[in-house]
Amino acid sequence: MTSSDRKDNFIGLYVLSYIHPCYNLQNSTYVFTSSPSFACVLLYILLASLSIVTSCGNLLVITSVIYFKQLHTPTNYLILSLAVADLLVGVLVFPFSMAVPVSSCMYRQGIFCKIRDSFDITLCTASILNLCCISIDRYYAVCQPLTYRTSITAQVTAIMILVSWGISVFIGITIIVVGFSQGWCEENCSIDVVVANSLGPVFSFYLPAIIMLCIYFKILLVAQKQVNSIQNTSSSKSEVSKMERKATKTLAIVMGVFLLCFTPCFICVVFQPLFVTPPQIPVIETLNWLALSNSMLNPLIYAFFYSWFRSAFRIIMSGKIFQSYSASAQLF
Repeated sequence: MTSSDRKDNFIGLYVLSYIHPCYNLQNSTYVFTSSPSFACVLLYILLASLSIVTSCGNLLVITSVIYFKQLHTPTNYLILSLAVADLLVGVLVFPFSMAVPVSSCMYRQGIFCKIRDSFDITLCTASILNLCCISIDRYYAVCQPLTYRTSITAQVTAIMILVSWGISVFIGITIIVVGFSQGWCEENCSIDVVVANSLGPVFSFYLPAIIMLCIYFKILLVAQKQVNSIQNTSSSKSEVSKMERKATKTLAIVMGVFLLCFTPCFICVVFQPLFVTPPQIPVIETLNWLALSNSMLNPLIYAFFYSWFRSAFRIIMSGKIFQSYSASAQLF
């Protein structure tokens, strides 16, 4: 047995010992165990539950925005686009990540690994670009209220959504074609791997995140000035200003939760190929599922902060939208 074979066997045993309790190593191939343990069954029940909750929650958001005419606003169109990305995470990425764990692709990139990576990168990029568009919408709503309705129209919102998804698909395909690496380089990283693992996250995550943080910081400063001068305005303008600030606060929380979930994963992605030894497999799997769980949290945030989303959810869950009278009239 050559030193290379011994190294491959060591890597295989290392991955097998930590990958998760549902896989075995057979002829240098990771296969799902034929006799799953209690831990394996419990793990997949948990992951399947996350997938179902994510899909149902975001489907409720999508149905609410599409069905109720009161929710047909530029901001909610952007929330709709974000919910579509989160729904696809629950429907596509969750099952792929259950069937093909991240750690099983660290050293042997098969076709299913590439498909999962492509979906994962595309939908993650779509989420953060939609959040970036939402921050721009909030900037105009709070900082430029007089020109907001003429600047952020439905047509402008549609263009923002199309551009966001177009860039996301382009980045997802490009990174996979160039050679995105989920593992670590045995000797020297090729320039393609370094570029894919460095520039990809920069353009799909770090740059939009910095832009959003700057925008929300500017919004915070303007909102503080509005609070100081709110007593000098009429009651109607004051109420509108309060509503816009509440919407901005809620969407800023959505962005903050997104960053908390995804930042650790992206830090690991950038530096992982450069490690002398790979990070422990439980760390990699945990960071991956932490990032994916963000898609489940957004509908919970909307339901907690928006009374009109709670009303929409109740009407949908009770089946009143199928009754003959207009359910939309009961929303407010």
